[in-house]
Formats: sequence, structure tokens, C-alpha cells
Amino acid sequence: MLLVYSHKITPRLKYTFKQIGTRILGIPLRFTTTIEDFIAHDSLKMSYTRQPLGNEIFIRSHELLFEQGLNDLDIKVTDWENTKCFFPNGEQSTLPFDIFAASFYLLSRYEEYLPHVKDEYGRFMAEDSLALKHGFLEQPVVDVWAYKFRDALKAKYPDFEFPERHYTISPIIDVPTAYAYKLKGIIRTAGGTLKDFFSFRFRELYTRYAVLFGLQNDPFDTFKYIANKQKQTKFKFVVFFLIGDLSTYDKNINVQKRKFISLIKQVSDYCRIGLKASYFALEDKALLKKEKLRLEAITNSSLSASRQSFSKLNLPESYRNLVELEIPEDYTMGYINHIGFRAGTCTPFFFYDLDYEIQTPLRINTYHLLDHALLKTHSLLDKKLMLNRLIAEVRQVNGTFVSVFHNYTFSKIERWKGYKELFNIIIESADEE
Repeated sequence: MLLVYSHKITPRLKYTFKQIGTRILGIPLRFTTTIEDFIAHDSLKMSYTRQPLGNEIFIRSHELLFEQGLNDLDIKVTDWENTKCFFPNGEQSTLPFDIFAASFYLLSRYEEYLPHVKDEYGRFMAEDSLALKHGFLEQPVVDVWAYKFRDALKAKYPDFEFPERHYTISPIIDVPTAYAYKLKGIIRTAGGTLKDFFSFRFRELYTRYAVLFGLQNDPFDTFKYIANKQKQTKFKFVVFFLIGDLSTYDKNINVQKRKFISLIKQVSDYCRIGLKASYFALEDKALLKKEKLRLEAITNSSLSASRQSFSKLNLPESYRNLVELEIPEDYTMGYINHIGFRAGTCTPFFFYDLDYEIQTPLRINTYHLLDHALLKTHSLLDKKLMLNRLIAEVRQVNGTFVSVFHNYTFSKIERWKGYKELFNIIIESADEE
């Protein structure tokens, strides 16, 4: 057990130390403000304060973990060995930066509470992030810092047996539209037909009716492929179905249709099922609750995870709604236009509400790759290089690689050519352990 001494034990301090010490490094923690208890402890110990007590592991603390609310922070990012860091803390400190304050800044998404320009969907964009501006978006810096901290502990306590964690994967399948043409109803089919005809999209028109007459498989119906891929790995896929009502933003199948309900039930036999919240449910808790109950009635089980449409988050409101509805996990956090680590980590963590200064029970799983983000890279070889580089970063710290693909990503549509190969790389990366 690691005993942490500090002059003040705050919710921020406990939250950050437990994330780094327990969830990343697997070391049990205890905290104390009593010097006598600290001196008497005969195993791992460290002080996190302004001055060292003796010759223990000492990290000079930044004020961030002892503050409340938001402040205007002066952040200067600099190079540190093979990574980047901020909040330097002087020569006396075992590590030259306060990695705990820096980790809290990234994990709490402090910067997303500050004034920023949102995109057309109201999203915080990677271009506004400290990580992209300073070139560390594609490295899970919180985990890298945690391992540097472990190295310092190892050097001080060489006889202590540190637990080892292993690289894992968490493939996410997003299903905003289960079928391209099937089960759309007469009005939507007629509208699509006219749109194809007057846009001279005669190939799409042919495909539409070939599917409707049973002569061809629906291009978005890739669920047998997904089932076969699931059988190849012990790591469960999480498949998120959109079951909200038809709207300008949400175009899925009517959830009253038996064949759509049957599809969800079939997929639940081999994958975990999550709720893809509709666009208007993002800011309407009553509507979100309705969709939650609707999916639970279909699967006959409690909802275990959610994901917001368009990867949109409004902090802290979006996550507070999930907490109030007792949804345990969320997979929304990530960037749609960049690969990388939005919260600086590849380890799940709990949502910390900066307004209320509490750790909530909502577990956040950030995704590191969205299939659309790779469309900017034209050649398949370049896509593979980017993917393998990202996997290597996660593997280096034995983290969890979270990717988001859509059901239509595995179709034969030209823009998604080669994406099955990319998905195979992710699945096979878990077998290399």
C-alpha cells in the first residue's frame, strides 16, 4: 500500500491519486495529514505538499488540487524525456513536474469548462485543446506520467512487487442507421426514390429496389460480419443502437418494427448493447429516460452504457443527466476529426464534476479512433500506419484501446474500402499479448 501525506486532503487530490495509483498502477492507497503516521509507515510512501518531510518520494504540489472552481491557469507545456508536461515544480521534487495536477487538468476536462468556440453541432473541437496545440494529443500522457511515477517508486522501493496490467481492446460499433433501405416505410422509400431519380443516382436506385425485392443484401446490414468478428476475440464489442424517434438528425428504423427489435435482440446474444442517445435527448433528460426505458424493455436488462449522437458533450450537463438516470458508463468522449486521447488517457476514469467538486459514479471510456477521422488520410497504407502507431502508444502503457466503427463501415461502399482490414488489425492486436 502507498501512503500519501499532504497538508490537506481534498476531493480533487483523492480522485487524481486513485486514478493514477490504483486504476492505472494497481497500487492500493491511503491518505494522511498526520506526520507521525507517515513516519511510522514502513512500506511505500510519498509526500505531496510544498516541502519534503525527509528523504521520502516527494512531489512538490501545484495549487490546482487544493483549489475549488475554475481559475485562469498559466500553462506552459515543455518537453520532458519522451513526453510533454506542464506545472513544473522545482529541483527538490522527485519528478520535475506535478503530474498529479496536470493529470487532473486533463481528466476533469478543465479546459472544456472554460470559454471556447463550439462547432456547428455545439462540440468542443480538438483544435481548441491544449493537447493538439502542443503536440501530445496522440500520446496517453496521463498513463505515461503514471509509469514514470512507478519508476520513481521502484527506484526507492526495489523489493516491492508492483502489479502488472495488460493491453486490452474495447471495440465500439455505432449503429445510427441499421439498414440503408430496409424497413424504412412507404413514405421514406418513396422520398428516397424521388431523390435518387432527380439526382441521377441510378445505381443507388437500382440497389434500393434490389434490396427491397430480396435480390441483394442491404449494404448497411453487416451484423453477421460483426458477429463473426466478435467470436474471434474474448473482448466484448459494445454495439450502440439509436432507437430515438425520427427527426432531422436521427434517421434510424422505427423501433416499433418487429424485425428491428429482433435485430437488437440477436446482436445482444453475442455483444453488449448500449444506447445511442438521439440528438434531441442530449439536452432533454425526460427524452433520454424514455429512450433508456425503451431499450431496456427490448433487451430485458438494465442499460449498461450510453453514447451521445454526433459525439456531442455539454459539460457538465450531459454527464449529470447520465448520473441521475443511473447509467453506469459512457463512450462519447473523443474527437471526430482527430485520432488521439481527448482526456490524455487510455484508462477508463470517473467523471469529476468541477461545479460540485465531487467524483461521480459515471465511468468514462474515451475513444481514441473514430472511423471518420481516418477518411482524411487517403491511402490505406497511411491509415494502417496511423492505426498501428496509435495502438503502439496504448500498448506501451498496457492500456485499453477504444475504437469506434459504424455498421456501414464494413459495407462494400467505396469510401469504406479497406476498413475491414483496419478493424482486423485492432482485433489481432489483442491476440499478440
